[in-house]
Amino acid sequence: MSPPSGVNAQLRHLVHYHLDNGMLENALFFAGRLHALEPRNGDAAHLLALCNLRLGRYKAAFDYAKPKNHSPHLGCAYTFAQACLGLERFEMGAQALEKARGLWAGRNHWNKHSDTSKRHMPDAAACYRLLGKLYAAHGETKKAIDYYVESLKLNPLMWDAFVDLCDIGAVVRPQNIFKITPDILASMSHVASNGHALNSFTSQDSFDQSNPFVSTPDVDPFNPTGRPGADVGLNLGGANLLSRLNGSAPISYANGSSSAYPDAETPTSNGLYRAEEDVMMGETGGPVMHDHHHTELPPRAPVRKTRMQNLSAANEEPPKMRSITTRTRFKTASEMNERTEIPGPVGQNGHKRTISGHSAREQAQQASAPPPVDPAAAPPRRSVRLLNTLSSQIRPSGSRLAAATSRDQEAKDRREMRKAKAPGAKGKAGGMSTVGRVVSGNRKPPVDHSDSMKPDSRPASVASTIIAPPKMLVPVDTSREQEALNWLLDLLLKMGSGYKYLSRFETDKALEALQSIPAPQRETPWVLAQMGKAYYERSMYTEAEKAFQRIRDKSPSHLEDMEVYSNTLWQLKKETDLSYLAHTLVDQDRLSPQAWCALGNAMSLQREHDQAIKCFSRATQLDPKFAYAFTLQGHEHIANEEFDKAMYAYRCAISADNKHYNGWYGLGHVYEKMAKYEVAEKHYRAAFAINPTNPLLAVRIGFVLDRMKKTEAALHQYEAAIRLDPRSTLARFRKAQILLKINAPDEALQELMYLKDAAPEDANVHFALARTFKRLRNRTEAVRHFTIALNLDPKAQPLIKEAMDSWEDEGAEGFSSEDDR
Repeated sequence: MSPPSGVNAQLRHLVHYHLDNGMLENALFFAGRLHALEPRNGDAAHLLALCNLRLGRYKAAFDYAKPKNHSPHLGCAYTFAQACLGLERFEMGAQALEKARGLWAGRNHWNKHSDTSKRHMPDAAACYRLLGKLYAAHGETKKAIDYYVESLKLNPLMWDAFVDLCDIGAVVRPQNIFKITPDILASMSHVASNGHALNSFTSQDSFDQSNPFVSTPDVDPFNPTGRPGADVGLNLGGANLLSRLNGSAPISYANGSSSAYPDAETPTSNGLYRAEEDVMMGETGGPVMHDHHHTELPPRAPVRKTRMQNLSAANEEPPKMRSITTRTRFKTASEMNERTEIPGPVGQNGHKRTISGHSAREQAQQASAPPPVDPAAAPPRRSVRLLNTLSSQIRPSGSRLAAATSRDQEAKDRREMRKAKAPGAKGKAGGMSTVGRVVSGNRKPPVDHSDSMKPDSRPASVASTIIAPPKMLVPVDTSREQEALNWLLDLLLKMGSGYKYLSRFETDKALEALQSIPAPQRETPWVLAQMGKAYYERSMYTEAEKAFQRIRDKSPSHLEDMEVYSNTLWQLKKETDLSYLAHTLVDQDRLSPQAWCALGNAMSLQREHDQAIKCFSRATQLDPKFAYAFTLQGHEHIANEEFDKAMYAYRCAISADNKHYNGWYGLGHVYEKMAKYEVAEKHYRAAFAINPTNPLLAVRIGFVLDRMKKTEAALHQYEAAIRLDPRSTLARFRKAQILLKINAPDEALQELMYLKDAAPEDANVHFALARTFKRLRNRTEAVRHFTIALNLDPKAQPLIKEAMDSWEDEGAEGFSSEDDR
């Protein structure tokens, strides 16, 4: 038993209903029923693949969207590419989307999504963005950048495309991205001119004939797009008389059938051939029309025929009545001024009648003849009066205003005829011969038809006014929309500038841009997280902690970037706060890698390195692309002196994110521990190329250069680190050590006196000061600072006593307590 014809449309409706309401399992069930009915239909395959994709079943979405038994389909190609992105089959997904370029190139859905209308098929900007992600994941950075740029050209609000460009390392200019483009202006003007700027209930491109729940009035001039939704107008099945006369015979406009407008797009059920794929209705269930970039015009009036054509038309059959959906609408009063002749009934003499009842030949003769002196001198013919009587009977008479107007016109004509009579007998005789003659019982005074050719002499009927109201030209006012869009783009410009500077590790500029964001937006978790990361990169851990704590206060469920917060607490050695954060995040979502990173940092701060390694390993299992978890795991392996495992962890971090400079730094640190200084320098420089504003990387390069006996080069690196961050105590300390080596104790003393004020509790600083005063032959100050260093770090007693006993030593390097996290 075959199912009824409306089952497929009902199933599509159910699938979209459940998808829009988040009931994915129900949507998948009904999509399976639809696909069973239409196994070769691309729409059915797309819906089934889409349901599986949203449920996270990438392999099932991959199988159903793969072009096997159906023709090329945009929805299937896009869903297939998304499934390939999840399955890491990047090249296959990119090729499928490239092959379908002809289906999505040129699409633009800007300003077409609202709470009452949507698009289930992607536009060009979305496809370019997905291609960029696929090629970026595949390692083809140049292609990814090109596609991201194309996406942003079409839609400057494609935020993740901008973020990915910054993460890749491309040179972006936010001021050239976040601005109103000509396409956006044209889209806003088009929407405003069609009256959908505030209340968009239409799916602007097409409608689906197969959906029985959506009326499809086509382009009937009797059903304008401005008709209220509750008025069915002259649609098939309407309650009015003309709809009943029209019958219920279906009218097809699909493939090669007749249409009132051959230029109009042909709606089909497949998203491949129609302009759009989704059919939306307003709340009142009114018709959904196709909005073109221009206002649809009624069919043109027939061309004026010549006399010979009119004579030959008498022998032809009368024209057949056309469908009510394609007939020419009545003209309104404003349109009567046009010089367009409406075809009238053919008279007995074979001439086509005009509006006034005269034939075209008689009308031409009257136009060429001089006008009579007396307007009543030419009596109306009997056929004309009969035709006018018949027209008055057919004319809608439901309006009292129209009847009153016609009576007033007749009274006016009678008064003018009386005034035109001569007062003398001669004039009276002449007038009596032509005026007031009784013909066939018609005792009404004749009406002057000389003015019937004037468009203004005949009032517009009420029916014509109701059926075809004049199209009002609403002025396009997009100032408010442009103002709102400008505000939004300005906000994105500030946020984008901050993210761009942060991706380049220009933390000062990033903080300046982020601070310029309006306060309500600045206090959101995303902006606060960027500010916290900027402070963290500048080693301003106290400020970073405040920023992240505001995130926890305002949005306790926020998980993004919480691993940076846990690292901040690790640097501040706040064991209690870090433990509380770790347990809170684990309770909140034990399957989030951020929670396990926080727990691993808490274990590391308690010197439980093996437990910390297990936590970081769990984080990498949950997210194999979480590069920072691999880096933290490598730090713990170095603490256990497991250099091979540490090297493997750092290499995994670089594989997950090639721009993760901490992975390159970790590899350099491992080679430094293994005394392979040249290899360590290469990795340090690779990290410094990614983050050229980090003074710690410059210090590390200088340290390995110093180990390779390149003292001058090391000194230049330390000076470069001080220029990057004048507050860097480690850079100043290393510089002081180099100055002592090259026998410049006075310059070293200046650096160390700054460090004494910046870090008065650091035993290394006092030990270096004691050595400097010893070089300057200031025994008193040298002994005093040796004593302070001994009190601050009693474990260094052997080294300090050896330095005090030997006043000739030159090579003591001191001890360093800096961390490498």
